[in-house]
Amino acid sequence: MKEEIHNICTKYGIENYTINDDGSIDVDGHVDLSWKDLERMPVKFREITGDFYCPYNRLNSLEGCPKRVGGDFYCDSNNLTTLDGCVEKIDGDFYCDNNNLTSLKGGPEKVGGVFFCNKNNLTSLDGCPKKVGGFFFCNKNKLTSLDGGPKKVGGSFYCNENPLPKHIIDNPIAELERINRNNKLNTILN
Repeated sequence: MKEEIHNICTKYGIENYTINDDGSIDVDGHVDLSWKDLERMPVKFREITGDFYCPYNRLNSLEGCPKRVGGDFYCDSNNLTTLDGCVEKIDGDFYCDNNNLTSLKGGPEKVGGVFFCNKNNLTSLDGCPKKVGGFFFCNKNKLTSLDGGPKKVGGSFYCNENPLPKHIIDNPIAELERINRNNKLNTILN
């Protein structure tokens, strides 16, 4: 099994990795699987200290993705309909734009940086991270409410080009505060 994993890592330019007892790998650095025509992850990842890139593939599942990423996580521009199997903890930014997501369930609970879920088929924010350290972008979806939205956002919240009432688009923070009335949304508006 280890030889097969070494061959896969060599093929995809994955360096500075450690093979774990369960066959997953940890990587000290970045992993770039962009534009590889992948339908699934070539190997099971556990922890990545840097950024993890898998955009512009044909992924319809995030099974095998790392559970922890120290940098940014990119899974945008794939065929994803769900975030099941997704990274659980991410210190940087999270990009799942331009997929076919109908839900954010299965995604990370907390994102240290910016969260991008633009250009999907989202009808609700159920399953989105409870805490986002930076901006939150959910433009160009099919949202009719912000129910299920984050409880804490460290930057501005953008929800343009959704079939939301104008008062919500003009002031999404007030709407999120109304929804989270018992757990007031903490924001820093820029």
